[in-house]
Amino acid sequence: MMEMKVLGCALLFPLQIFLCLLRAIVRFFTRQKRRDLGTDVVLITGGGRGIGRHLAKEFAEQGARKVVLWGRTEKCLKETCEEISMTGTECHYFVCDVGNREEVYQQAKVLREKVGDVTILVNNAAVVHGKSLMDSDDDALLKTQHINTLGQFWTTKAFLPRMLELCNGHVVCINSILSLSSIPGAIDYCTSKASSYAFMESLTLGLLDCPGVGCTTVLPFHTDTEMFQGMRVRFPKLFPPLNPEMVAERTVDAVRTNTAFVVLPWTMHFLVILKSLLPQSALEEIHKFSGSYTCMNTFKGRT
Repeated sequence: MMEMKVLGCALLFPLQIFLCLLRAIVRFFTRQKRRDLGTDVVLITGGGRGIGRHLAKEFAEQGARKVVLWGRTEKCLKETCEEISMTGTECHYFVCDVGNREEVYQQAKVLREKVGDVTILVNNAAVVHGKSLMDSDDDALLKTQHINTLGQFWTTKAFLPRMLELCNGHVVCINSILSLSSIPGAIDYCTSKASSYAFMESLTLGLLDCPGVGCTTVLPFHTDTEMFQGMRVRFPKLFPPLNPEMVAERTVDAVRTNTAFVVLPWTMHFLVILKSLLPQSALEEIHKFSGSYTCMNTFKGRT
């Protein structure tokens, strides 16, 4: 009897995979039902500038009830908060270094008391030092891992339990295509983003049986912000930097449609496929030809 059950499952498995592919195709060509953000409290880490600032504006524009900003620079947080408030959306900010576990837990408690339960958590805070391993200061390497990777552990642990209790929540990670295809000169960033991707992949699978709670991981190509200022690819017209407004729009839409993974632009899927198929020597030639092998040589972005 047990053997027949296993055989039945084995025969149904290809059909299940086919149906999943069919649903994905239908989903791609049809307009999906979108989440109403009217009751949501959105927390964005690194929300004072760059992609975080545009995310705050986009969530507000799409009707979020409250937007909360976390970051390390009060001036930027205050400016963004005032800009959001002028649109009519309630906005708050708190100075918080997500790389500091105790600070995250403390500020999470303050946030809940002053604003309410966070239902959408956007882990956007990140730093990059843009150096090779041997040129990197040990403290700088630790800082990148604490903010880019471990910070997500602390923020998610702080807010996910309440989301599970409410059966209502969404965890978002603004990652990078460099988590899947690394480049020289940003070893701290690439490593942290690869760890972050694994974290989100595991978390997404772990929440499959949790009704009302989902995850979204966004993997954009080089985005035109001050963070990666000075980075140069060989063919900028063929591989132009992404507009941060577009990244924000696609991210919010992915949250509203409960899309698990978003690669920007979609052509980066080919890079992932090639990496799985081509030998290392061919991949090295692609890096040299595209200029990604030396693109960080002119890096002068902020950390």
